[in-house]
Amino acid sequence: MEKKLWVRADQDNEWDDRKKIITTALESGADAVIVKKGEAGKVTQLGKILVVSEDDKADIRLVRDLKDLSKFKGKKAFYKEINCKEDEEEIVRAGKGADYVIVNAKNWKVIPLENLIAGLGDKSEIIVEVSTIDDARLALETLEIGSEGVLVDAGLNEIKKISELIDQVSTQKLDLKTAKITKVAPVGMGDRVCVDTCSIFNVGEGMVVGSQSNSLFLVHSETIETPYVAPRPVRVNAGPVHAYTRMPDGKTRYLSELNAGDEVLGVDFEGNTRRMIVGRVKVEKRPLILVEAQSGDRKIKTLLQNAETIRLVTVDGKPLSVANLKEGDEVLVYLEDSGRHFGMKVDESIEEK
Repeated sequence: MEKKLWVRADQDNEWDDRKKIITTALESGADAVIVKKGEAGKVTQLGKILVVSEDDKADIRLVRDLKDLSKFKGKKAFYKEINCKEDEEEIVRAGKGADYVIVNAKNWKVIPLENLIAGLGDKSEIIVEVSTIDDARLALETLEIGSEGVLVDAGLNEIKKISELIDQVSTQKLDLKTAKITKVAPVGMGDRVCVDTCSIFNVGEGMVVGSQSNSLFLVHSETIETPYVAPRPVRVNAGPVHAYTRMPDGKTRYLSELNAGDEVLGVDFEGNTRRMIVGRVKVEKRPLILVEAQSGDRKIKTLLQNAETIRLVTVDGKPLSVANLKEGDEVLVYLEDSGRHFGMKVDESIEEK
């Protein structure tokens, strides 16, 4: 689940000092920033980010009194410091009318957060105020579910550290398996998709792609130099338009659905994942090759462009070109037991051939 990063910039110091905090929030990819009343316009001059404030012009209205929740329309965030059991109960009540509850639990951290997660359920999102990376980790991992996000009230370096932590906990590690190649065959022309991202891939890293939504091959990025083509380390030549790829939120999407600005999931040979923004998607007619493999009792398949620069990944993280792929070779795949419907897991029998 993607965790949210909110940053507090409504302290009692000068605007120029708080402006640095807002700029750091923008540079760190924060989702929202809290500012003083009347400062929403100043924030929009610095960049595009959700503004939380006691201000009619704010994207999210900050409310500190339970009685005021019903006065305002639009999205609302209720702020409360927990000092006793009654404060905790008030936050649960606020969750019925607020989109977010911001919790400051400086003196009583783990127990109330566990209770709030249980009491609020999915009624509203919990944002926990933190000042250190250790507090942020505690808030994001409590009950193995954690809060939906954190509100950082800290220095510039700590904001950056917590941003990196959120990137880590927002994506999961995939349990990659080994599959043995059973068939490699040219099949003719088709529309294939290149995904160019706004990040640099590493050797041993790419995207998981396949013709079956629950059976995906790790397709290597174009990070390898050849005598014929310069490396393009931002790119995965992923496969035909019909193929699935796994997204950061755990769903799957067709490659044909991807657009600039979308997020895709980068995966390395150890199963580590990271979010990557799509900069461009190229669809071109190219010769295709069918690849089939066996993993346990599962027969899986995908189609790829029939070209030397297209590679799968071996168990030790080495790229293996489809031009050299043969029966008996072992490559990395990602398998799930359940099927998919509109990209979401479903507990029903679905067969994809």
